[in-house]
Amino acid sequence: MPTLPKSIVWTRTDTGGADQVLFDDQRGLTARGVAVAAAPLPYSCHYELATDEQWAAVRLTVTVEGAGWLRTVRMERALGRWRVSTAEQGDLDRALRAAGRSPVGLPGTEEPGRLDAALDVDLDAAPLFNTLPIRRLRLSEQPVGQEHRLVAAWVRVPSLEVMPMEQTYTVLGADRVRYRSDSFTADVTVDPDGFVLHYPGLAQRA
Repeated sequence: MPTLPKSIVWTRTDTGGADQVLFDDQRGLTARGVAVAAAPLPYSCHYELATDEQWAAVRLTVTVEGAGWLRTVRMERALGRWRVSTAEQGDLDRALRAAGRSPVGLPGTEEPGRLDAALDVDLDAAPLFNTLPIRRLRLSEQPVGQEHRLVAAWVRVPSLEVMPMEQTYTVLGADRVRYRSDSFTADVTVDPDGFVLHYPGLAQRA
């Protein structure tokens, strides 16, 4: 496995946890990350991501593991279509019930064709993934108020359900974008390379 030249660490502000990513962004993005979080139950999340040179996602593998359970989802986009495969060990729903949480759906998707419009992937609670549309659309070069609507293939954590999600990115300045999905909105601060510095209510660069 080749080494990667850059690293970022975020501290979670919504729950106990942190996220470290190693990456190379010279020609698109190649990244490996690991996140740990205390809620909705303690878990670790390992992910590997690759984009093409235009920063459109082409591969994502995510493994989430907690006490007594493990789930993996693998996604690959080729010829405009997504292929999604999954694996599961143990019983996540049992662990969630023991923690006083509601059960969740199965990993992956039964309708991968619903993802075909997605050029971006978005891993729940992982700040790295906001960078994909920011770089792909070159938002730092666009005027204040410019708005882009897109569909992302959203991967929920810890269930690893995959679903299409409509998202909107609005330019607020060279270092800020407004992210909106349904009723949720966050004004996200980024560095000159488009990587998140501060995501209100979620994470802060360590």
